[in-house]
Amino acid sequence: MNLPVGNTEVAAKRIQMITGCELFRINTVKKYPDDYTEATKVAQQELRDNARPKLSEYLDNIDDYEIIILCYPNWWGTMPMPVFTFLEKYDFTEKTILPVCTHEGSGLGHSESDIRKTCPSARLEKGLAVKGSNVYSAQPEIEKWLQKFINNFKRRK
Repeated sequence: MNLPVGNTEVAAKRIQMITGCELFRINTVKKYPDDYTEATKVAQQELRDNARPKLSEYLDNIDDYEIIILCYPNWWGTMPMPVFTFLEKYDFTEKTILPVCTHEGSGLGHSESDIRKTCPSARLEKGLAVKGSNVYSAQPEIEKWLQKFINNFKRRK
């Protein structure tokens, strides 16, 4: 079940191709195990502990962006805990967050409500759930979803 390129990365790169947006990858200082089963065990423990894993880097200035397309896998019904770390780092006032979640049957889970709780000052749009096993053929679905927002994909000058 280990993938050479993760489903979320594939979805994010498709979004970048469609929109021309910049990519920023949320990476942790402590790497997750390469083995899928072991990685899910670590993720489950982080969720139980409500952990906030330290990230290896952060955006230089989130004020440069009006729209954040937040791509993440559904881990145990929500976002991975490093995504919480990322969201808690910034002030999302006057920002729009577009959630995109990859999954294998659980959809967005409760990630949208978790984003709303974590970033109460952000404008949260209805997210897109992309089944991971279909990610390579999901471009039409992604394009259709993005079409509602496409005119807003300009970086603030």
